[in-house]
Amino acid sequence: MIKLVLLGGGGHCHSVIDVIQLTRQYEILGILDSRLPKGHSVFGHEVLGGDELIKYYLNKDVLFVNAIGQIGVTASRIKLFRVVKESGGTFATIVSPRAYVGINVRVGEGTIVMHDSLINANSIVGTNCIINSKSLIEHDCFVGDNCHISTGAILNGGVEVGDNCFIGSGSVCVQSAKIPKNSFIKAQSLYKGA
Repeated sequence: MIKLVLLGGGGHCHSVIDVIQLTRQYEILGILDSRLPKGHSVFGHEVLGGDELIKYYLNKDVLFVNAIGQIGVTASRIKLFRVVKESGGTFATIVSPRAYVGINVRVGEGTIVMHDSLINANSIVGTNCIINSKSLIEHDCFVGDNCHISTGAILNGGVEVGDNCFIGSGSVCVQSAKIPKNSFIKAQSLYKGA
């Protein structure tokens, strides 16, 4: 089994562990989180220490998983991804067995595709993204790096999402809309374009 070290032990980590366990492809060695005491358990997985141990685990033949959420902590999530990559580490790309990924879809390194989400044909999703539960990315969409497509959000066909965007729960982006980088689309909103 592929060995994983998770970065971050908060609420999003709970959902990430659930997805990982359902795949039955990985062994979680533990969690790195500077905010939690060493030895603390998250669903039976031990906090091994803080971020200072990233370089130690680079030499242990493991893949990393960014388990930090993206509400209010986007900068932390992006920073940790860069620290690992600049140190020579690699992130796992995790896809829930309950998700659907269509033909000719590309999903970037470090992205997690969560339960019951759907990425339809010919779409591209960048690195270090969260494609959250029950979200829909329709055909021919492009999602940049470090994005969070939140629960139940809908990107209709041909939507383009720039880097570092948050697309809120239940929001709908109309066909072929272009969303500039660093955008925040609030929950339950209808986005027609700038």
